[in-house]
Amino acid sequence: MAANATKCPPPMKATSNGLFQGDDPLHYALPLLIIQICLVLLLTRGLAYLLRPLRQPRVIAEIIGGILLGPSALGRNQKYLEAIFPARSLTVLDTIANLGLLFFLFLVGLELDPPSLKRTGKKALSIALAGITLPFALGIGTSFAFRATISADAKQAPFLVFMGVALSITAFPVLARILAELKLLTTDVGRMAMSAAAVNDVAAWVLLALAIALSGTGSPLVSLWVFLCGFGFVFLCILGAPPIFKWMARRCPEGEPVDEIYICATLAAVLAASLVTDTIGIHALFGAFVIGVLVPKEGPFAGALVEKVEDLVSGMFLPLYFVSSGLKTDVATIQGAQSWGLLGLVIFTACTGKIIGTVVASILCQISFKEALTLGFLMNTKGLVELIVLNIGRDRGVLNDQAFAIMVLMALFTTFITTPTVIAIYKPARMATSEYKHRTIQRKESSTQLRILACFQSTRTVPTLINLMEVSRGTGKRGGLRVYAMHLMELSERSSAILMVHKARNNGIPFFNKDRATDSTQIVVAFEAFQQLSHVSIRPTTAISPMMSMHQDICSVAESKRASVIVLPFHKHQRIDGHLETTRAEMRHVNRRVLECAPCSVAILIDRGLGGAAHVSASNVDYTISAFFFGGPDDREALAYGAVMAEHPGIRLNVVRFHVDPKVAGGAVKVDVGDPGAEARSSDEEFISCFKDKVSKDGSIKFEDTVVKDAAEAVEVVRAHKSCNLFLVGRISEGELAAALKKKSECPEVGPIGNLLISSELSTTASVLVVQQYRSQLTGHSLMSLKEDDATETNTEDYDSE
Repeated sequence: MAANATKCPPPMKATSNGLFQGDDPLHYALPLLIIQICLVLLLTRGLAYLLRPLRQPRVIAEIIGGILLGPSALGRNQKYLEAIFPARSLTVLDTIANLGLLFFLFLVGLELDPPSLKRTGKKALSIALAGITLPFALGIGTSFAFRATISADAKQAPFLVFMGVALSITAFPVLARILAELKLLTTDVGRMAMSAAAVNDVAAWVLLALAIALSGTGSPLVSLWVFLCGFGFVFLCILGAPPIFKWMARRCPEGEPVDEIYICATLAAVLAASLVTDTIGIHALFGAFVIGVLVPKEGPFAGALVEKVEDLVSGMFLPLYFVSSGLKTDVATIQGAQSWGLLGLVIFTACTGKIIGTVVASILCQISFKEALTLGFLMNTKGLVELIVLNIGRDRGVLNDQAFAIMVLMALFTTFITTPTVIAIYKPARMATSEYKHRTIQRKESSTQLRILACFQSTRTVPTLINLMEVSRGTGKRGGLRVYAMHLMELSERSSAILMVHKARNNGIPFFNKDRATDSTQIVVAFEAFQQLSHVSIRPTTAISPMMSMHQDICSVAESKRASVIVLPFHKHQRIDGHLETTRAEMRHVNRRVLECAPCSVAILIDRGLGGAAHVSASNVDYTISAFFFGGPDDREALAYGAVMAEHPGIRLNVVRFHVDPKVAGGAVKVDVGDPGAEARSSDEEFISCFKDKVSKDGSIKFEDTVVKDAAEAVEVVRAHKSCNLFLVGRISEGELAAALKKKSECPEVGPIGNLLISSELSTTASVLVVQQYRSQLTGHSLMSLKEDDATETNTEDYDSE
């Protein structure tokens, strides 16, 4: 006994006394764990950055990072392995990694919506079942080849089931990320893939529970007892947990902070459920997953849980699980033609089973071959769930080191090929090359329908947006106003991005469709009330993208919906003291890219509360709109929009056209405009002539020609109109006065006049709409102003805060 005790390494103490006391931090648990975490984060984030051009999900970088840190690469150096990942530190590392895994599985469960599974159509169900059955059968067949060669000692029944499960899994969270990156979430293929993957995910957990029950060391009767106890636990949770969680959710009203006691109680329930399932003999992660599935998805409660848990778990602790797997993966064990042949066999059977099963079922469901093949490759996505299955199999002694390494490489390969293959074989029909006439508000056929793509990020801008729609509908004689309301949702690296999938699945369906939409949010209520009280047709849609590529979604939807104008939210919002402050700096990049690439006219809305915090009914609309005309296509477009608004009986439009006093022409404000300027002035005169004809017939429009000596007088004229409700201006005005005003260019994307109207020197509560007319290609100052350095933003912030 004493001899055996001396062979056991002493347990690591938690903290050291420091280098000055002669302690090596690498010999103590906490400093060593910190070093391990920092190394893992540095490597995995670096790999994720390198793989970003290949559009690979982050899980690929984390799996590769884990393998590189293990005995397959860096771990070949024994000094490194003994210093950074000594054997006695692995218990602490595994414990932290598995704790992170528990809460991540809770988040995965939180993202699975049982009611949506009930609504899964027959097509998706058939595709999911075919995508499970064939690879599961091929996995069982492959297991015989393994047992005949490298896994002769494995118990037959659990080994068959583990191999079947490993080959038939589809990683739901990873698939959602890939679809979002490829802009396929809202396509028919994307929706079908997500529905089938959700069914596949649930089936995989049931099969995994069976595999774990069979992998026990006891008799078959013990395995049956474990399986039945697991089902009993799930049944009791379904009976008892939902009423408690619904009670908690009811006590968390929209817009109010969620009480901390409910968050703590839920997290404690996750740990308690994990303890129960671990005690039963299934696995601790099952309890966490079940609790996540049972938490209600509506309301702020689920969102608060995700917000509290996900960053620490997904960003820091979960990569440790991949490292823990990588430390068990030794690619060097795959030696000889036999081992590499088995790797080729398992990759072939995994891909063949998934792809053929999915393709055949899809074709029988009248899906085209190209889309069916795309679905096959999408359903072949592996990921974290695959690693969980393999790690459990290895820990239970079902998979040896060599089989484990082969299966990890299979999971890595099948996930890696998904994105490039789908890009190569599936290019959904885009409307980017389609031609349509009405890309601007200014048009000859004044009776044609006006289509607006109105974008918003949060509920804050919705009231102003709805009131803008109200005044934009005119008399309704133009064929009506059609608005496509686009909710801009950022796709971040956070795991909760998958929650957006459920919202995106309602794309194109009215917000208030009682059969589908159960969320009673402020946005739903606002749009429902507006559509019912007005003659405006509203079609909802969602853009789920990283902020760096969100402009592509906006422009693509505008093209496909044949919009005449895109309305974008400004990246600043008004504070209580009246000054504008930056709330989403990334939105500035989006706006600039849309202005540059848009297939139609664009308007940036600087929101100062048009009409207050609620929708103003048509009979109560009483707004004064001031439009300033200096010259150029953007000013003409803004005035054309103003003419549409003036058709509304509650709108008074004041138009001010600026002229330079001929006596001072050629002074400080004179610029060399050349022949293009002369042509532009000719177009301006023609437009103004037609507009004045309209003014004579419409008493709600007041047109004023104003002569000023210089830019300072022009600013005074603008200041005299500050009591209006809305300013309407062109983004890049042309002419001598506009050239003089270009000195103030704090936010170039809204142009010189827009900058004047948002500056602190003009004290006003009026909202501002800055309009850019569509041109096939921007040139000159219109283009150059979008390329200016963002450093001007800092100057603006300093200026506004003074």
